Amino acid sequence: MALPPLNEATIRNNAITQSFERGVTYANGGAVVALTQRGKQLQAEVEGSEANPYYITIQFDDGGVTEARCSCPYDYGGWCKHIVATALIAVRHPSRVEVRPTLEQLLDRLDSTQTQGLVKDLVLGQPALIEAIDRYVSLLTVPINPQKSAQTPRATAIDPAPFRRQVKQLIRDNINRVEEGWDDDLPFVEQLSEVVEKADAFTERGNGQGAIAILEAITAACADDWDDLSDYGAESDELMRLLNDSWTAAVLSAELSDEQKVNLAVMLEEWQEALGGSFEMTMAAMKQGWDYPPLQLVLSGQVTEPGAWAREAPDFADALALVRLEILDRQGRDREYLYLAEAEGQILQYLMKLVELDEIETLVATAKNAITEATEAFILAKALRERNHLGEALEIAQIGLNFSGYMKYELATWTSDLAEGLGHSQVALEVKIIAFKERPSFQDYRRIEALAGRAWTRIKQDLLHTLRTYDQWGADEAKVDVFLYEGLVDDAIDAVRSSGSYRSELVMRVMESAILHRPDWVIEKARQLAEPIMDGGKADRYDQAVRWLRQVRAAYLQLGQIQEWSKYRAELVMKHGAKRKLMGLFGQVGME
Repeated sequence: MALPPLNEATIRNNAITQSFERGVTYANGGAVVALTQRGKQLQAEVEGSEANPYYITIQFDDGGVTEARCSCPYDYGGWCKHIVATALIAVRHPSRVEVRPTLEQLLDRLDSTQTQGLVKDLVLGQPALIEAIDRYVSLLTVPINPQKSAQTPRATAIDPAPFRRQVKQLIRDNINRVEEGWDDDLPFVEQLSEVVEKADAFTERGNGQGAIAILEAITAACADDWDDLSDYGAESDELMRLLNDSWTAAVLSAELSDEQKVNLAVMLEEWQEALGGSFEMTMAAMKQGWDYPPLQLVLSGQVTEPGAWAREAPDFADALALVRLEILDRQGRDREYLYLAEAEGQILQYLMKLVELDEIETLVATAKNAITEATEAFILAKALRERNHLGEALEIAQIGLNFSGYMKYELATWTSDLAEGLGHSQVALEVKIIAFKERPSFQDYRRIEALAGRAWTRIKQDLLHTLRTYDQWGADEAKVDVFLYEGLVDDAIDAVRSSGSYRSELVMRVMESAILHRPDWVIEKARQLAEPIMDGGKADRYDQAVRWLRQVRAAYLQLGQIQEWSKYRAELVMKHGAKRKLMGLFGQVGME
């Protein structure tokens, strides 16, 4: 099987500069000691700073790399140096990749007796595997009614007392936190969510009654002591969202008698008054259940407008629809899920279910008119790619690029890499240009240059115009890299004109390139950065001031004004002569 469509430009784009450079060093130094391919997966061992090697896995499809993982603790964005080294060896020395059978191919060589023997040996070495095997076999052999929980009834009643005590302790801890002088936001709701998750676990297993018992204890404890906590600035909005969602899912997962509904409604009304919020969504869900006539029409596919509401939909309609969809999904009620998602306008959920059901033609036809955000398209395209529908993934991704918004740059980068991997170089070029205009980078600039071919001269001018007019934060480095690469020193100067010492290395790079062309600017800017350090007596930064002064000297020399430098230096010595550390630095080479 062929290696993934991968090149050094793509590797560079997936790693920060330092990781790429160190990855090159590792690759050249022979750190990649084992590299194998099993189907659409590369595996490698890379020697690093630890005694044991790091383990790398690179997953790919016909469009390129889909996932890359390393056992090292790197967490600074992009690929680590070990992944970079592995990918570089695969690109530069494909003959070093040893092709080995996939797991499926290995298992196909065994008969049932040999397979049983293999599993027994594995469990003998790793006893915990028996639990995973037990769950897997159970799912294969136990028939499940998707409308009912597969869980057996709980043999013992749930004791709510520990949950009540835990919530009360959390409230006391948060009050103590304030009284001890902590002035940050109270973490109560975040801590409470861990307790609520225990109720949610019962809901997910189809035991709504168990979830209700836990939620009663949690909510009552909150209501009892909420006044004490709110006196210290706690607000109930986030708390009510947390409880409301969990309560709604619980009541929709339980078979409640009319008496239980009445009693629960009374308690919910009392609690919402005490907490200063609303359980309106929970009470509507409890009243409707699953037998509400408008909902039943939707679930049977007979109604798509105006959704599952007899009258105008309330503000919580979307939130309630999402809870219902989660339950339908857990119960495997796929058709009802689709009907409800479509009727309630939950487009992303509707489209993702079509992907899951492999109804790709319907999905693509619907998505063309339904997608309205780049983020939606990105989620959908990645799901399609995971199921190996690469052409459709590319099509959906391109639709998403027609819209602005969050993650458009990430979508454009992902789409360009996929298009290039599939051999659609023109699409890859067009989309990479979108990525550059969304968030300029030198790596993307160079990649566009490589893809553009004869059209580069025309495209370059458009990209340079983008850089000159781009006014969002964080583009200084890209501007400097590109402008210096193209020899446009004046543009590079403009890019750092307002930059101070916080971007000192960037400014220094521009100065080093501007010495020949704009020595006057170098003198002005370097003095502007050096003098406040010296005047302020900031001894810990004297070495930085001297670095700027060396640039001043080099610029005067370029202008042939060595006497001007000598005069300026003498003025500084006279003014700061008592600062011994600074004067010691003045005696170094390059300051004479």
